[in-house]
Amino acid sequence: MKSKFKGFKSVALSGLAIAAMFVVAGNAMSQAAWPAKPVKIVVPFAPGGTTDILARAIAPELSRVFGQNFVVDNRPGAGGNLGADIVAKSAPDGYTFLMGTVGTHGINKSLYSKMPFDPQKDFAPVTLVAGVPNVMVMNADKAKALGINTVPDFIRYAKAHPGVFNMASSGNGTSIHLAGELFKSMTGTFMTHIPYTGSGPAMMGMVSGTVDVMFDNLPSAMPQIKGGKLKAFAVTSAQRSAAMPDLPTIEEAGQLKGFEASSWFGLLAPAGTPADVVLKLQQETAKALNSPAIKEKLLAQGAIPSGNTPAEFAKLIDAEIKKWAPVVKASGARVD
Repeated sequence: MKSKFKGFKSVALSGLAIAAMFVVAGNAMSQAAWPAKPVKIVVPFAPGGTTDILARAIAPELSRVFGQNFVVDNRPGAGGNLGADIVAKSAPDGYTFLMGTVGTHGINKSLYSKMPFDPQKDFAPVTLVAGVPNVMVMNADKAKALGINTVPDFIRYAKAHPGVFNMASSGNGTSIHLAGELFKSMTGTFMTHIPYTGSGPAMMGMVSGTVDVMFDNLPSAMPQIKGGKLKAFAVTSAQRSAAMPDLPTIEEAGQLKGFEASSWFGLLAPAGTPADVVLKLQQETAKALNSPAIKEKLLAQGAIPSGNTPAEFAKLIDAEIKKWAPVVKASGARVD
């Protein structure tokens, strides 16, 4: 009887070992087959803004490469926190990603008193898609009527008429919002902040004259600048943009030493997403961003393509959180 049970135990262990081998093999096959169904890219802002533009620029190429649809899903609200939180709480199975921004993953942690997610612990960085300068723009008709053609013109008028201007943004905590707050604090001017659910709706307000000034991302503002609907004064980056080289920086135009408030956008997955899936997406996104068609298109719009590694993107996020914390504090901006 003793030898009989000993043999049974050996057979049982062998069976378990074989079953375990099948599980491991099944998991490997599952990961190798990724994606086996459509993949969602959540854009935490309304359609029409730079976050949306970049997501829709890479989605078709990723769909072609992987043989599955990469679907852009706009979930605007709370300065990007609503859409980002949806992704943070999604299953880490490789089928939900976020087009995060400097707002959702650099600024909001310092701006919001309560965050529904941790921008570092709750996400797995995939790759930085692009960096872009912001541009200070004003409704062209209003600028012409008031004789405002430059940054110094605007500052003089704003100081002489405190509170006359309102300032649009794509939402609380976005780089568009904070660029304006930084401008206000460094120039001693005041503008009433009007947050929208994205750059697209804010741009409609700008064109219609509902709002006066905006520090928008260059790619989403450029069509209206070229169309004559907006008057561009300067870019918010440390250097001029190759897409509009005649535009000075705000530091140059307004003699505001140290002024810089650029934006960036990148893909992130829920924490725990398989590393091989993250790596596959990073590699193919980098290839797409370096393809002549997409690269030239983004550069022409004022965006600088990246495609860096997950580790490099994680370092950027860490550095940006540290960079923006004192800026938010100095600006006095706070969202409860």
